[in-house]
Amino acid sequence: MSPSGPSWQGLPRGRHAYPLAKRHHLTLRTQVPACGTLDLASPQLFSQDAHVNAARTPSQQPGTMEDTAMTAPTLVIAARGSRDQRVARATQALKAELTRLRPEVDAHVAFLDSCLPSLPQVLGTVAGSGVDEVVVVPLDLTHAIEVDPRIDGLVAQTTHQHPALRVSVARPIGPEASLLTLLDARLRSALAAARVLELDGLILSSATTGDVRGTALLARRARQWSTHHRLPCLTAVADGSGPSVAQAMQGLRSQGRRHIAVGSFFLAADERWAVQADQARRVGAVAVSEPLGTAAEVAELVLARYAFAAMELLPFDERGNFAAPEPEVAPIGALAFGA
Repeated sequence: MSPSGPSWQGLPRGRHAYPLAKRHHLTLRTQVPACGTLDLASPQLFSQDAHVNAARTPSQQPGTMEDTAMTAPTLVIAARGSRDQRVARATQALKAELTRLRPEVDAHVAFLDSCLPSLPQVLGTVAGSGVDEVVVVPLDLTHAIEVDPRIDGLVAQTTHQHPALRVSVARPIGPEASLLTLLDARLRSALAAARVLELDGLILSSATTGDVRGTALLARRARQWSTHHRLPCLTAVADGSGPSVAQAMQGLRSQGRRHIAVGSFFLAADERWAVQADQARRVGAVAVSEPLGTAAEVAELVLARYAFAAMELLPFDERGNFAAPEPEVAPIGALAFGA
């Protein structure tokens, strides 16, 4: 089937062209008594705009009344880590993209293994600098709900050492539909580089199967990808917890498919990506896409997870009402009264 055939006409031509990956912007508004509305999911997250100005808490100083802006929690992105330095560079590049999108949010990178700095090191440094609120976002594309238990353990260890530090752990990035657009772009580049003229099968390859919800969503993404391009699509994993790329290729070939491409649902080119890419090429894949990398789509998902998790750090009472901090009132004797 040629690139101009029916299966290839559906490829998106722009960043927002993927019909099955529409961006649904959900705006959470928390009514703040006497302080306005705090919009945690707006494009101006925690920036110096009308939303944040409206959410400021008054703090009375001797002789004056000034507004103090709510400080954005520090963002820590927790990556798996790898001996391959490309993983560390990709994660640092993602941090740079986050800073470009939201310069008002202090972002840090931490790794769970093989790389430094570790999560306890970053949290300890942040706590030592006087920060008391942190949101940790796991960089995991296959888990939709469950967080790596190591993260919870390391956070508990750090907060025990720094009692004033409050940490909210977001749910992982997960296999979001919006990433299919990015996956298409990566695969299109690989097909162009390999000068592929025919394509009749797709494989959606990921690092692992993830949690129950993540596994179900990965299967759904494969069906969406298949429907969009009118091509059969099977899933594969690189760590042995499910069908390998070679097994998925065999499954498609049993259906008579011969020109099969692999879409890599990985964030960075780590060891597991290299293993599945090498295996795919050895068994005859016509193209293997590069990892998703540090595109704006990934950074926006990180910021979305950050915004929702930051809600848990807001002071709500038992009834779910926002409890505005009490204004700091200077003692009467400290006020200077004019003549």
